Amino acid sequence: MGLFERFLSIWVALAIAAGVGLGLLVPGAFEAVAAIEFAHVNLVVAVLIWLMVYPMMLKVDPSCLRDVGRKPKGIALTLVVNWLIKPFTMAALGVLFFEHIFAGMLPEADAQQYIAGMILLGVAPCTAMVFVWSNLTKGDANYTLVQVSINDLIMVFAFAPIAGMLLGVTDIAVPWQTLIASVVVFIIVPLAAGVATQRKLARAQLARLDATLKPASIMGLLLTVALLFGFQAETLLAQPGRVLLIAIPLLIQSYGIFALTYGVAKLLRLPHNIAAPAAMIGTSNFFELAVAVAISLFGLSSGAALATVVGVLIEVPVMLSLVAFANRTSHVFPESTAL
Repeated sequence: MGLFERFLSIWVALAIAAGVGLGLLVPGAFEAVAAIEFAHVNLVVAVLIWLMVYPMMLKVDPSCLRDVGRKPKGIALTLVVNWLIKPFTMAALGVLFFEHIFAGMLPEADAQQYIAGMILLGVAPCTAMVFVWSNLTKGDANYTLVQVSINDLIMVFAFAPIAGMLLGVTDIAVPWQTLIASVVVFIIVPLAAGVATQRKLARAQLARLDATLKPASIMGLLLTVALLFGFQAETLLAQPGRVLLIAIPLLIQSYGIFALTYGVAKLLRLPHNIAAPAAMIGTSNFFELAVAVAISLFGLSSGAALATVVGVLIEVPVMLSLVAFANRTSHVFPESTAL
């Protein structure tokens, strides 16, 4: 794990502090950024998200789909957790906490926004960081690539319908045109660009391109976080406990999904180098996409955008704790990769 990945939460915390400070000092600058949009998509944020997403899409290899039938149990587990369980448990936890447990602690409109942000996180399975988590648990790298590639391809078709359905069920108005436009801008276009780049460049050239783009990707994430918290500056200073309220159900979701996936993998007698990455994919989120869509649907200063950024803040500490647990329990899984 590189310096950035290892201390991601620290860099995010610093970006939050910078964003809040600048939001209080120069609020007009943030308002000017918010005004730069087209078809409800903020163009500044779109560029920043592209800087984050495009390098990840360079790792997606559709040709690896021919290996799907080689070890079907792990693939089936990943798909069931990511698309039939995780989005719905995230929505359920959001409703449970913000409509019931935390009822009366914050305005109803804000509570609905936080639920929306949680839903967007739940419908976006991890794309890039899972390669880090897989490597740290000695996962099968090629199989992890297959799992991620299939999830990304399914996301093209499933993200908008599932997100729209869950947002509708929770009585949150769904601007379908904006939601579909976000899928095109933040999934389909970068995925197509990544695949096209793979076909044109040799493996060594791709590695150099990835290394070149990595600083820009890091900067894109941190600038996006700073923008979001700049818009939330006054709210956060007046009510700092909101970040904690959002973090509680997100933590329960993360550890709960990991326990479910890891436990089922044990029952299926999956080898550890398949089971651990499958559990990591289910637990982690494609927070870059969730942040982008939250901004497009609800705005830079929305509670939904804030909820997705809290997901970024807790991501690395949670995942590192789960990596440590997975490594300590590797002996309870079969060693052979034969299924």
